[in-house]
Amino acid sequence: MAARRLLHCWAGSLRPVSSAAAAGGPYPKRVKVVEVGPRDGLQNEKNLVPTPVKINLINMLSETGLQVIEATSFVSPKWVPQVAAGAKEVSIFGAASELFTQKNINCSIEESLERFEEVMRAAKEASIPVRGYVSCVLGCPYEGKISAAKVAEVSKKMYSMGCYEISLGDTIGVGTPGSMREMLAAVMKEVPVGALAVHCHDTYGQALANILVALQMGVSVVDASVAGLGGCPYAQGASGNVATEDLVYMLNGLGIHTGVDLQKLMDTGTFICNALNRKTNSKVSQASCRL
Repeated sequence: MAARRLLHCWAGSLRPVSSAAAAGGPYPKRVKVVEVGPRDGLQNEKNLVPTPVKINLINMLSETGLQVIEATSFVSPKWVPQVAAGAKEVSIFGAASELFTQKNINCSIEESLERFEEVMRAAKEASIPVRGYVSCVLGCPYEGKISAAKVAEVSKKMYSMGCYEISLGDTIGVGTPGSMREMLAAVMKEVPVGALAVHCHDTYGQALANILVALQMGVSVVDASVAGLGGCPYAQGASGNVATEDLVYMLNGLGIHTGVDLQKLMDTGTFICNALNRKTNSKVSQASCRL
């Protein structure tokens, strides 16, 4: 309760040291923030998160101005028609690493793509758009460095099968601005930049820097997780996604429109951290509570 009050008191004056220079900079004017906390964030929690907590989290996130909120995950394509009534889209999860694919979904990359065809058919019949994820685009816990050419190959196949958007995931957070630039340059030769998103974990503290490079290269969709929730059950040591609060703070400072209310977002982060009895990973929220 005290943390919430402190957050509220400070947030009235919480504005990034602004960037008037950004107005003419090489950045998109608007960025779509994809909130993955309820799915990617909570699935890595050790304890079962009660359904009412999940519902409250999603409801609070829906009041922040976020355009897209990933709510849950399921395994079988048989579930696609069932979620059609409440979901606006579904996602499929591939990887650029053979070993990670084996560990994650127990098949090869080629086999995973064949399985995705069934999901694509079911989604098409239900008139649901499909988003594709490619994991381990900048490194794998089992194979180490992943070639940019392999990322481009998998991304092209998923885009060709009908995914309207491809989210490129630095699953273990080992990427740097240099490797992000190299990877994106390769992928952009195969997939239009307007169909690309980035999904950066912050294990090595490089997430915002990597996102900045992506923005400079024309990417205008970024995944993030409230309070920096998340990790990867198949990648030991991987920390959560970049905190949505930190991303929005940076984008505000660049003069990039998101439509997201930072105060409401921080309040939501406080709620879920209290519910999970854990500290936030958001630097912005940490600083706001101290000041």
